[in-house]
Amino acid sequence: MAQIEFTGDGAQVDADFLARAFDLSTEALRRGMRDGAITSRFETGEGKDAGRVRLSFFSSSRRVQFVADESGRVLTCVTTPLPRPRAGRKDAGQDQRKTRR
Repeated sequence: MAQIEFTGDGAQVDADFLARAFDLSTEALRRGMRDGAITSRFETGEGKDAGRVRLSFFSSSRRVQFVADESGRVLTCVTTPLPRPRAGRKDAGQDQRKTRR
């Protein structure tokens, strides 16, 4: 299998290739995807990016993004560590205004 193969409704990425990007074993990657701990997004390029796709994969600690051409050839691969939430920090969606008394 090529690193990325396109299907009618998305793409299939070689598990060994993706596991290396996450610095995981292939089995840990598959388990994370089955359990929902690793999620993904598939985007098709438009305008100047026509003919390209971006595949983004997310875990609690890392984001992996591939940009590939129509043949599935990987043009770029970016791995970004995600910051862990700090202890005692309020959720971003919570109202943090103080109430006057």
